[in-house]
Amino acid sequence: MEIKGKILALVLLLATASACMKTKLEESYNKQEDKIDSYLKSKMLVKRDSSWTDTLGFKLDTTALEDGGMKIDTSWTVEKHDTSWTDTLRVIRNGGANRIVLKEGEGEPLNRNGFVSFYYAGYTFTGSFNASGLFVTNHQATAEQAKWNLTDADNALYEINLADEKLIQGLKDGLYGVKAGEECEILFNGKYGFGNEVFGIIPANSALLYKIWVVGVAND
Repeated sequence: MEIKGKILALVLLLATASACMKTKLEESYNKQEDKIDSYLKSKMLVKRDSSWTDTLGFKLDTTALEDGGMKIDTSWTVEKHDTSWTDTLRVIRNGGANRIVLKEGEGEPLNRNGFVSFYYAGYTFTGSFNASGLFVTNHQATAEQAKWNLTDADNALYEINLADEKLIQGLKDGLYGVKAGEECEILFNGKYGFGNEVFGIIPANSALLYKIWVVGVAND
């Protein structure tokens, strides 16, 4: 009976520890969601500036000339106008993912069994975009900016079926509905990324941000 009692106590202790870890993990994910929401709000409004010049007229100088004519000053008076306005970027929330559409695409939206080809850059997300958080990319310009040397294979356009199990859930949810030519950012907390697993240089339970350049969409 004493041994059984110790085993039962150990089981209860492990169950309690597991429940505490789960609670702390959920709290961590909730904090990540708060940071994602703040980032979305900061990105949704984009200020655009414009300027143009109006011609107001010319000055007439009536000074008499020796030949009896009139002297005309043909210099133009102009006035510059500046204006600005704010655009609202589209934000799509699907499952555990949030997608900010930076450039609208065209054609049919990607369905759950469709194929999509795209370039990407993945970053760990801690509350704001930081280029130093880059952990993977096949986008040449991004690689060059980060001083990464990519091979031809590394630069290859990535094509995958959205139903493929290789895609983490956050990307599946985020890519759903994209169109050819679309440029976007997809964000999600660690629960929809690699979870408790350390993946390469990505710490466990990391929130992630992917920049996506969609090239093509083909639905079944």
